[in-house]
Amino acid sequence: MDWMAFRRSFSRRTFLRSSAVAAMGAALPKFSLAAGDTIKIGFLAPLTGPVAAWGAPGLDGCRIWAERVNAEGGIKLADGNYQVEFVAYDDEYDPAKARTGATKLIREDGVSFVMMLGGDTWPGAQPVAERTGMLFSTLLPSDLSPDTTTLIAPSEVHPIYVVTGVDWLAQNRPELSTAVMCAQDDSLGLPSVATYLAAFEAAGIEMQGEPLLFDPSTTDFAPIVTRLLSTNPDIVCLDTCYSDYVHPICEQLFQQGFKGQIISATADFYDQLIAKTSKEFMEGFIFQFPDFDDPALNADNINFPDANGFYDEYSKRHPGQWGAVSWEYAAIMDLWKAAAEKAGTVEPEAVLAAMQEDGKGRHAFGEAVWWGEELFGINNALVGDWPVVMIEDGKAVIKEFRSIPDWYDKHSDLLIKHMEAYGQMWSQRS
Repeated sequence: MDWMAFRRSFSRRTFLRSSAVAAMGAALPKFSLAAGDTIKIGFLAPLTGPVAAWGAPGLDGCRIWAERVNAEGGIKLADGNYQVEFVAYDDEYDPAKARTGATKLIREDGVSFVMMLGGDTWPGAQPVAERTGMLFSTLLPSDLSPDTTTLIAPSEVHPIYVVTGVDWLAQNRPELSTAVMCAQDDSLGLPSVATYLAAFEAAGIEMQGEPLLFDPSTTDFAPIVTRLLSTNPDIVCLDTCYSDYVHPICEQLFQQGFKGQIISATADFYDQLIAKTSKEFMEGFIFQFPDFDDPALNADNINFPDANGFYDEYSKRHPGQWGAVSWEYAAIMDLWKAAAEKAGTVEPEAVLAAMQEDGKGRHAFGEAVWWGEELFGINNALVGDWPVVMIEDGKAVIKEFRSIPDWYDKHSDLLIKHMEAYGQMWSQRS
């Protein structure tokens, strides 16, 4: 993609889309606030069940975020300051429950914005978003399409960020030349498989066989790991496996004597992984989500306020529970708050227009651009730099921030090729 051309054309596309959204919104109920009201934010995500690790820790982080904002005077709109609170609904990663939850949060609780994990649950909530004009967010840009005009992916750019880990590994460990991969066969696993395949191909790393896709109900990972190791690979990639899969897979890799490189989108609760295996086994494990006590998050380009203090408070309240999403929903709220204050209102279309003005945004890890038309049919993903994280001496360490747009400019053809092969392009999903 020509990024300069994208930036030149963004303003016109945004104007046209904003006009359409505004016209639609004219027929919808207004999200008005009365004096003394509290702004309510919907948190619609799995709080129980096997995917809870990507929901519940985020709600804990949001509550800390709300306390901080309220202590500083709340959200400052044109007609006054408002306190903020989160209203949660456990969708249990079930589309039908997501639809029920979205309806309740909007119609009964009166929320002004709804945050979701996304994935399998978005199709359940999408009709509610279309009918009400409510602004929703997802952690999965693969949910985006031209039909999702009020859905944004402003924090996590799953799975596109995984290219940075492979790219870093290829540059710093050039002796590693072969890889195998496994993933659950679902809406999180498949686009991530396609992206990792593109990243490995771009890096000149040979994939030994097709990725091993397993049923999400799998509980016995010994046979899967045996198959993965049968070709004696240099690298084992765990794709975007849920933590309930990453842990038993790593235990099996340890027990079956693997001594090579492991790379994964996440390594939630890695201290428990070390306890189940060993510090030596987990040394050099590459993933994409830092602990927020990392000194690199004090740099001027970082837009997450007091990242170290946030991590300390979170860890004090929820010891051992810091994970990939602990900060992500809070980072979305930083963007939403800034846009609402800029617009002077919580009206969804006005907040979205303010958030996407000039086609740029302040992502947690630096300045970023609203992007995605080529892959997702709409520029509703905020994309910029992403950290490459390695476990060193039992602790997650940011090794480097790498640019996702720079990688895409060089290898977009590979990513599109593999996305098409797995049916993950927006035109194949619509």
